[in-house]
Amino acid sequence: MGGRRVPAWMWIASAIAFLFLYLPLVVVVLFSFNDSRLNATWVGFTTSWYGKLFGDERMLAAAWNSLLIAVVASLASTVLGTMAGFALSRGRPRILGFLVFAPIAMPEILMGVALLMFYVLLNMTLGLVSITLSHIAFCVSYVAIVVRARLAGMDESLVEAARDCGASPPLAFRHVTLPLILPGIVAGALMAFTLSIDDFVITFFTAGATASTLPLQIYSMVKVAATPEVNAVSTLMLALTLLLITAAARVAPGILRINQ
Repeated sequence: MGGRRVPAWMWIASAIAFLFLYLPLVVVVLFSFNDSRLNATWVGFTTSWYGKLFGDERMLAAAWNSLLIAVVASLASTVLGTMAGFALSRGRPRILGFLVFAPIAMPEILMGVALLMFYVLLNMTLGLVSITLSHIAFCVSYVAIVVRARLAGMDESLVEAARDCGASPPLAFRHVTLPLILPGIVAGALMAFTLSIDDFVITFFTAGATASTLPLQIYSMVKVAATPEVNAVSTLMLALTLLLITAAARVAPGILRINQ
């Protein structure tokens, strides 16, 4: 039996929706190659803005800070989120579910202000450390949800069979559970890295006066004018984000859907 024919109006509505979502991104990528600093009209093709971008020491320092924070935050949140995912999959304690889901449901600006007040209360100097801790607190929830979804689809009888064959709990986890949930752990780590490297709101409140990341540097440049150099770095960030999301989706197909 053949599939139902999709009405023409649904194709039109879908096309309009996708244009609304992706046309601004296409414009940003296109104008990153525009041979005009005014960035108002298309003049000609050039790659000089990428050369200037890689020669900008402040931009490179901000990119290095973002990369370092994202790597540390993703590693730490992966470990903590995996443990939280295990606790959630076992259904105890119930309050853990609230603690895990709260950072996701909470507006980022509220979380940023709360973290700032917390650091001020501790008399902690704001900088790369405070940004990293904030990103860990934010990313743990996403890793926990991804790992929990993976555990929900795992056949527990395989672990029980390993235990019946004489495997200790650590050995059963290493040889049975871990290989089965590894795609979820990797997907969660990639998601945490992506969320961390392009976060602006929480970073803005917890960075202090000295530390700078790539999103903060872009914001400071955009306040003056949206130059092609800003478009160039935005294009590179877009490419990196899409690459990581694609890798996460290929590692664990469907695991990124929270409702799975």
